[in-house]
Amino acid sequence: QVQLVESGGDLVQAGGSLRLSCAASGNIFSINFMGWYRQVPGKQRELVAAVAGGSANYADSVKDRFTISRDGAKNTVYLQMSSLKPEDTAVYYCSAHITSSYYSGPVNYWGQGTQVTVSS
Repeated sequence: QVQLVESGGDLVQAGGSLRLSCAASGNIFSINFMGWYRQVPGKQRELVAAVAGGSANYADSVKDRFTISRDGAKNTVYLQMSSLKPEDTAVYYCSAHITSSYYSGPVNYWGQGTQVTVSS
């Protein structure tokens, strides 16, 4: 089994910073995608940032404010968030495409979510 555990969500004032972490553990052969999504009540979950094949991609709304990074040795992905705005308030979810053996294909796993609240 594979588990993704997120941490780092908190209440912060507008203009502040937070760093989210997501650690993958369990039966892991390889990881070819790790990303962060966010969701607010009544809206669809949206991609915030992702890293795959050494390349990072960002939603337009967070470019130049958020930075995604990955530590391959620790199977961990980070999201450094700066210049936070009230509209960044959401539950942030980690996602990873993980292969558990040489003979199996990737499976998409999700973390439990971590709340980020930005006050004005």
